[in-house]
Amino acid sequence: MVIRMRHTRAHTANRRSHHALKAANIVACKNCQAMKMPHQVCDACGFYRGKKVLQVKVKKADTKA
Repeated sequence: MVIRMRHTRAHTANRRSHHALKAANIVACKNCQAMKMPHQVCDACGFYRGKKVLQVKVKKADTKA
């Protein structure tokens, strides 16, 4: 179908008023206190809901000499 009446900018803006992005909810890991997304495995320690589920490799420090 073809739109017969053009919507004004105000009408369009009112419709798009709910399209704004929300800030990510970040929580502290209960095991290591690192900041992580909720309901996801901690990248720092590998724990999820109090259990070790991932073996985390130690990251090497970049040494540029």
